[in-house]
Amino acid sequence: MGDVAIIVKIMPESPDVDLEALKAAIEATVPVNDMREEPIGFGLVALKAVVVVPDKAGAPDEVETALRNLQGVGSAEIIESTLI
Repeated sequence: MGDVAIIVKIMPESPDVDLEALKAAIEATVPVNDMREEPIGFGLVALKAVVVVPDKAGAPDEVETALRNLQGVGSAEIIESTLI
């Protein structure tokens, strides 16, 4: 078994959410390898985080659930995954 790199798209609840504070909360919750901002429109900016997890059943879902439960997060969705 190896590891899986997943890209999670995290949408803030509103454009008023402090992105720097949200980034810090995300990095404190899951092991982020890279994070980028993606402008959506009307002042809303999504975050795309690359997270490496063990290749075991449920590991990506645990990351997704942990991110969804953070304050200020409207949604978190795995948009890509690949074995590394």
